[in-house]
Amino acid sequence: MNKSNAATFTLTDDATGAAYKLPVMPGTMGPSVIDVRKLYAETGHFTFDPGFTSTGSCESGLTFIDGDEGILLHRGYKIEDLAENSDFLEVAYLLLYGELPTAAEKKKFDHDVTYHTMVHEQLSNFYRGFRRDAHPMAVLCGVIGALSAFYHDSLDIHDERQRMVASFRLVAKMPTIAAMAYKYSVGQPFNYPRNDLTYSENFLHMMFAVPAEPYKISPTISRAMDRILILHADHEQNASTSTVRLSGSSGANPFACIAAGIASLWGPAHGGANEAVLNMLQEIGHKDNINEFIKKAKDKDDPFRLMGFGHRVYKNYDPRAKVMQKSCHEVLAELNLDDPLLELAMALEKIALEDDYFVEKKLFPNVDFYSGIVLKALGFPTSMFTVLFAVARTVGWVAQWKEMIEEPGQKIGRPRQLYTGPQQRPFVPVSKR
Repeated sequence: MNKSNAATFTLTDDATGAAYKLPVMPGTMGPSVIDVRKLYAETGHFTFDPGFTSTGSCESGLTFIDGDEGILLHRGYKIEDLAENSDFLEVAYLLLYGELPTAAEKKKFDHDVTYHTMVHEQLSNFYRGFRRDAHPMAVLCGVIGALSAFYHDSLDIHDERQRMVASFRLVAKMPTIAAMAYKYSVGQPFNYPRNDLTYSENFLHMMFAVPAEPYKISPTISRAMDRILILHADHEQNASTSTVRLSGSSGANPFACIAAGIASLWGPAHGGANEAVLNMLQEIGHKDNINEFIKKAKDKDDPFRLMGFGHRVYKNYDPRAKVMQKSCHEVLAELNLDDPLLELAMALEKIALEDDYFVEKKLFPNVDFYSGIVLKALGFPTSMFTVLFAVARTVGWVAQWKEMIEEPGQKIGRPRQLYTGPQQRPFVPVSKR
């Protein structure tokens, strides 16, 4: 970021007439920010921004979003180009190191991640402490948090090598731990990772292979899985990423920070959006009912909402949705499934893309709409949808955590408040109340 303070923003106190000049800090792209770090010291006031939607909480060189234009960049590269031309580990390298790898760097990185995919054997015993019907996200949150009890040699956040080892372990072991959570829930044996498979192939194998028969991995399916992971790898300062950064600002170990991110992601307003799409489709029930529900969606007084359309950040077309739409149709064509719910989804997509109401309001299908359909087609239960999100987002969380820890001026997070409770009052003994 350009630290030039040539530009300033003047804030005037109408009550006293005092004027305060606040530095304006420009970024390489997007809106500039007003530096309010000295605001309280100079004025005695805090800013008030519930949800922090108008507050820049950190300085970052990882991800840029322009919601109005439908742009998502990782380290300056368009998400469409990365999803079309890279695999997930290449994008992971980019997020962690800042540049795309050379062929030699890519080979070494793939090797290093692959050879970290196994988990400590005692960890399998940890799963048996959960009920079989436990939600996989509850299991994931608990097991990731427990990694700090198994890998003591990568907990020193001030040691660069230990930070990197922890980063590799989290990215490599997350698919293994997620697949184990699924296998445990359905009563099937755990599958060990295989070093001859790619990251996405390995995850599919650990999820769906059984000892009784060989598991064949379709290139179309593994490519679709890879795209899902790439498209969800990082998304700027969202709720879960901000949670990871806030947790990490206290000096917490990386495994605890990522567990905190998983807990935040679990919320239906964040990582549960693609699961909500499937629930909505089940509510609609049949493609013959679409027009009725379209009318309900247009009615402001009706609580029904079309899930998977529009986006809080993207006011134009979600750039990830364009890529996911292609994979969605490729997967459905290959599997040739006779699933009424998937037929309903495709019919709903067509109507929404052509309906004047949705086009005018730019309520286009987003990445959650297509990823929910793809994951259902691949055989993932809806309870695993958010887990898949966590598998993909781990590299973004780790990269954001690593960037924050390496920031020279990093401070512990401490949001302020507007207090509206009682003023100071005397304590009255219980006998006199």
